[in-house]
Amino acid sequence: MVLVKDRKKLLRQILRQAREDAKLRQIDVAALLDVPQSYVAKVESGERKISFIEVLDFCSAIELDPQILIDRLSL
Repeated sequence: MVLVKDRKKLLRQILRQAREDAKLRQIDVAALLDVPQSYVAKVESGERKISFIEVLDFCSAIELDPQILIDRLSL
């Protein structure tokens, strides 16, 4: 079984990679979420925890299907 800390790290990596694949900067995602750019940076670095609802909002902003995210985290 994969450790929780490893899955949290994987979550951050997937979100960041999906943002980059969508050719969005942190500031772009922040604008879509109506939050400061530092929020996105802290989420991606692990400095800030993110709730499930916030994950869904983040996925929407970067156009990542949440089911794909869930599948990748359900190792």
